[in-house]
Amino acid sequence: MDPTAQYDTVIIGGGPAGLTAALTLTRYRQRTLVIESPAPPRNAASRGVHGLIGLEGATPDELRSRAWEELRRYGLARRLDATVTEITPLNGDGFQVRADDGNTVWGRNVILATGVIDQRPDGVEGFDACWGRTVIHCPFCIGEENADRTWALVSDEPLYLGMAATAFRAWTDDAIAIAPSALPGADELRRGLRKQGSDLVQGEITRLHHTDGDLHTVELADGTLLDRGTLLWPRPQRQVPLVERLAEDHGLAMNGGCVTVDDGRQTSISGLYAAGDLTGRTWEQGAVPAVTAGSAAADAIHFAHLA
Repeated sequence: MDPTAQYDTVIIGGGPAGLTAALTLTRYRQRTLVIESPAPPRNAASRGVHGLIGLEGATPDELRSRAWEELRRYGLARRLDATVTEITPLNGDGFQVRADDGNTVWGRNVILATGVIDQRPDGVEGFDACWGRTVIHCPFCIGEENADRTWALVSDEPLYLGMAATAFRAWTDDAIAIAPSALPGADELRRGLRKQGSDLVQGEITRLHHTDGDLHTVELADGTLLDRGTLLWPRPQRQVPLVERLAEDHGLAMNGGCVTVDDGRQTSISGLYAAGDLTGRTWEQGAVPAVTAGSAAADAIHFAHLA
């Protein structure tokens, strides 16, 4: 990077939130830098993004390619493939943004659009191949792509597992629950599920049998084999290291592991905004909310600049 480069806004992350913010700011005639990590994005395993009108089913790569075609028409947004390691507030005079090559740029404002990290289970053979395809974290994202299959909910939360029989009937009429052996209240939960035509199976998942990511059998530690085509298996999430450092070193406010923002998507640090999955719980995440948040952050930056 050019160490003397200055931008109206530096955006960290090139997914739906970051790219929408870049397009909105570009149309406000702001010079914008989008810094995107060269590592595969969180949604790399997705076969298509859903819910964005006009882009239904577009792959993540297609979405990014289309976005940059549109951004290049204006000539005000630059893309940089790098990993941001540090953001330093400059006492009300913007931010110094440092990348992993040691170079820096200055931005009057910064938008965090980094997404989050899904923590995958240790020792489950086949999980990575099925993740984002037939092992899903959100039924609203790709439930339709897994419709009319046999499902299982995997969790250690009894209230969530109790939803197996009824909550997902839009996509399947055959869903069971899989829980750890030590689940409290398991007998009562099992009775309730069986009355509704479902069941609770307890044990530790050790292997997912699949064909090119197409799940067909779940294997438990005791050798039990379950014929299942889809697992709804929400995973714990954590912030990317950059956001964790901002919280530790600069007091970035967090709430329940999510970055705290106001209605304009500004964080507790003036001039630092956040948009996308890093600000919301699992059920608040997705491409459509990210696009909305990216646009809101860009609008807030523009109107703050006018004040």
